[in-house]
Amino acid sequence: MCGIVGYKGKDEACDILINALKKLEYRGYDSAGIAIWHNNKIAVGRKKGKVDDLRKVISNGNFKGTMGLAHTRWATHGEPSERNAHPHRVRDVVVVHNGIIENYIELKEKLRNEGHKFASDTDTEVIPHLIISHLDKGKDFIEAVRLTLKELHGSYAVGIMREKEQIMIAARKESPLIVGVGNKEFFIASDAPAVIDRTNRFIFLEDNDMAVFRDDEMFLMNTDGEKVERKIHTVNWTGAMAEKGGYRHFMLKEIFEQPRAISETLLGRFKEEKGQVDFEELALPDLKKVKKIWMVACGTSYHACMIGKHMFEANLRIPVETDIASEFRYRNPILSENDILILVSQSGETADTIAAMKEGKRNGVYTLSICNVLGSTLARDADGVIFTHAGPEIGVASTKAFTTQISVFFMLMLHMAKKLGKMDTDEIRDMIAEIKKIPHKIQTILDHISPLEELARRYMTCKDFLYIGRGIHYPTVMEGALKLKEISYIHAEAYAAGEMKHGPIALIDENLPVVVVSPRDQTYQKTCGNIEEVLARRGRLILFTDDPSHEMADRVDAVFTVPETIYELLPILCVVPLQLIAYYIANLLGTDVDQPRNLAKSVTVE
Repeated sequence: MCGIVGYKGKDEACDILINALKKLEYRGYDSAGIAIWHNNKIAVGRKKGKVDDLRKVISNGNFKGTMGLAHTRWATHGEPSERNAHPHRVRDVVVVHNGIIENYIELKEKLRNEGHKFASDTDTEVIPHLIISHLDKGKDFIEAVRLTLKELHGSYAVGIMREKEQIMIAARKESPLIVGVGNKEFFIASDAPAVIDRTNRFIFLEDNDMAVFRDDEMFLMNTDGEKVERKIHTVNWTGAMAEKGGYRHFMLKEIFEQPRAISETLLGRFKEEKGQVDFEELALPDLKKVKKIWMVACGTSYHACMIGKHMFEANLRIPVETDIASEFRYRNPILSENDILILVSQSGETADTIAAMKEGKRNGVYTLSICNVLGSTLARDADGVIFTHAGPEIGVASTKAFTTQISVFFMLMLHMAKKLGKMDTDEIRDMIAEIKKIPHKIQTILDHISPLEELARRYMTCKDFLYIGRGIHYPTVMEGALKLKEISYIHAEAYAAGEMKHGPIALIDENLPVVVVSPRDQTYQKTCGNIEEVLARRGRLILFTDDPSHEMADRVDAVFTVPETIYELLPILCVVPLQLIAYYIANLLGTDVDQPRNLAKSVTVE
């Protein structure tokens, strides 16, 4: 989603920037724009659509110069249109921005009171207006930018220029931005693939860093005005490797992107002081009249629906029915106009899920899609849409799409709970606080993964796996088993742990690894009983828990501990090590991790 590139050097900037934008197209976008500085003038071109459409707009010869910025936008605030496209110009200041400015409404009101007039619907436009406000108060350009950044709440990666000065400024907070260092030329980019053909030397900016490019030099400072030093990293990537950010596979990269993906999915949704999660744009039907909620999807997204069912029924007390999309319409479901039909798909183009949406529409049901692709069929045709903002997911085996879908279900549940009076303000505040901690807790897992690599080595030659869990952890282990079979081609079966006695227990012997998810929650003691059943039959048990003193820890083959959180969010933390152990086994076996045999990323046929 969204891409920033910038150039300051000795060559013509326009072609460099357009080519760089083309290399960021995988991120997804709906409009593109460019700004070129030359002799104290800035030419700006913007266009709804693709980079090639922008290229046509700027082919008039006016975009000559050796410094410039360019941008691809994925709409968050304001519809896809030329007026909302970046760069945004206010007088002689031009800005490109990724991220979300959470306090833009308050800043906009303040600026309007000072006489500023706004030309777009975006949160971004407050940035150049704030810079102008500080310039009008006598601040120099660099100081005006620094003071502006201090006023922003939320996330940003920005590139900024001013007509009157041959200076380019880049800065970041909670949104990726790198600096490329060449021979008397500098680049800024959201991701290395944009400029890897021009340089392989990069500075990875940290939160609150500002990079100032002036003359043939660059210096770094922070938003407190202090000089900072950052190491220049030399990377020996091919173009294909650069797209993977140095990771061996896209799947591993996407597993490691989950803290960022969830953070971006959460951005702009919370009004903590009011104990609210904001989904007002959905125009949901009167929730007090809703008799049933349907959740329909395929594969990994179906597992997310099963977790959503647990959340919704426990907290909203509305019946929820989950369906595999390919089965949904063939049983002639009894749909009512007072129902809500939630359709979940990473791509938004899953054929069976689209067919389920059409079935709902024929029956007058409100349809709500949860997907990751702007402009997809589900996003366009459903009555409402929530985007996961996971960014592009290239690996066929879904990872970050799954955890962002769970995050959306959690936020939607809180939104509905407030509307229905099922939770008070303090309860919702507490739950908002918990999900805001999840990205950091995932990062804690990712920082301590060596035991998972060792587990993979120990179990990689096994031909079968059994996964068990109870309650909300049953769909979690279903997802873990799916990941293993998808990419390693090892048979893996998931069962609700309480069903052990009804068949699967016959499989257990000293050769069968049994993966169990058993946090200390309301299912803890019952799951301990199921662990006893496995141990009594000499099964090789691998335990995933949030309890370092789990009473079975000393009796199982291996234990991996995740951070603690509330019951509804445990699946996000528990699935991450399950994703990783599947990845490591597949990698050791030498399978095609990113493109497993017989599978496609988007299933567009029924």
